[in-house]
Amino acid sequence: MSKKPKQPEGLMEKIVSLCKRRGFIFGASEIYGGLSACYDYGPLGVELKRNVKNAWWREMVTAREDVVGLDSAIIQHPKVWEASGHVAGFSDPMVDCKGCKKRFREDLLDGDVCPDCGGELGESRQFNLMFKTNFGPVEDSSSVVYLRPETAQGIFTNFLNVVNSSRMKPPFGIAQMGKSFRNEIVARNFVFRMREFEQMELEFFIPPGEDDKWFDFWVKERLNWYVKYGVRKEHLQLRPHDPEELAHYSTGCSDVEYKFPFGWSELEGIAKRGNYDLTQHTQHSDAKLQFYDEEKKESYIPHVVEPSAGVDRSVITFLIDGYEEEKLVNSKGQEEIRKVIHFHPEIAPVTVAVFPLVKRDGMPEKAREVAAELRDAGIRSFYDQKGAIGRRYRRQDEVGTPWCLTIDGQTGEDDTLTIRDRDSMAQERISAKEVVAQVRGRIRAWRR
Repeated sequence: MSKKPKQPEGLMEKIVSLCKRRGFIFGASEIYGGLSACYDYGPLGVELKRNVKNAWWREMVTAREDVVGLDSAIIQHPKVWEASGHVAGFSDPMVDCKGCKKRFREDLLDGDVCPDCGGELGESRQFNLMFKTNFGPVEDSSSVVYLRPETAQGIFTNFLNVVNSSRMKPPFGIAQMGKSFRNEIVARNFVFRMREFEQMELEFFIPPGEDDKWFDFWVKERLNWYVKYGVRKEHLQLRPHDPEELAHYSTGCSDVEYKFPFGWSELEGIAKRGNYDLTQHTQHSDAKLQFYDEEKKESYIPHVVEPSAGVDRSVITFLIDGYEEEKLVNSKGQEEIRKVIHFHPEIAPVTVAVFPLVKRDGMPEKAREVAAELRDAGIRSFYDQKGAIGRRYRRQDEVGTPWCLTIDGQTGEDDTLTIRDRDSMAQERISAKEVVAQVRGRIRAWRR
């Protein structure tokens, strides 16, 4: 199991640097100077992100009989956003500095002067956060559509389709992962707040009156999910929303917050949405988004509890929480720093790295054979033969690879190899024939 590293000084800057240097996350369009708050995921980043999404889907959909999945369109009919209230009310208060001309969210400012230059701020005005575009060849008011600011509305508009095709009945959920877009006034803190981001959302439909029961259930489930995959409990907290923070239709909301280097901030929100969304879409369309209870012989509009998480925020959380700088003394008696990320094996972008000790005596061929066997078994492996073995270990520690396998001279004699654990750095010899079973067993041990 993982150690519990302390957060080093300047952690956020170190994570940003590591992400660029090791291929987790790059700035988008960098060769043209970049685009504010837009990022690309590199070779390791895309694997990490995929593993986070797979872990969420496995827990929220695959492991449950009362949840099904959906993948709705990014561009929806504009009336969807009129009915949901986004066209009229999805906005933040914005102010401009009269001096440096920068723009800020008024509700995030501590005072009434510009935080950058101390200049006077202008009048506050509302700024709608939806990206607007045109649908089809004609650009006029009749062709205006929006990039979705959340995935949830695609679930609500498909409520009847899912109920009729899947024979589901409340309590049940519809889960969705996908891209959303918000034209944030100020986007900051790396991938924590972006204008193009990815969500993992569940709309859990329940009979009226069961709101509190299922709200408490999902708050507990979602908090425990982060702990299960390696986030330290002491870096997580639940923050219930004050009444003045709640949307007018909500009777309760709690955020799972994480202790980021820039302070406690929302990682995920769990909200009681009542029957607001289905009611709104019923009123604005010709559809009756209701459920008919065969036993009670009556129809009702289900209420909803919504756990809503950000993929990108989860990714940066796993990176931050697992990062450690460990002081070691090398074989020459010199002190050095080992940089390591303590990823859960099912989150780590690479599960096993495979090395030949040297590039001769059939070791590279045997190492590639082992790496291929792992890949065939569905275990993400990485082959590396460049540099001293100690440096190869350090490179894998820094990207969070849980185990390294080394093929050496003894392998040719007895068909054994060395497996090294990332967190303890302990090494032991195992049979080459048992590599897949050994790795799977160690993954299962983490789950416990």
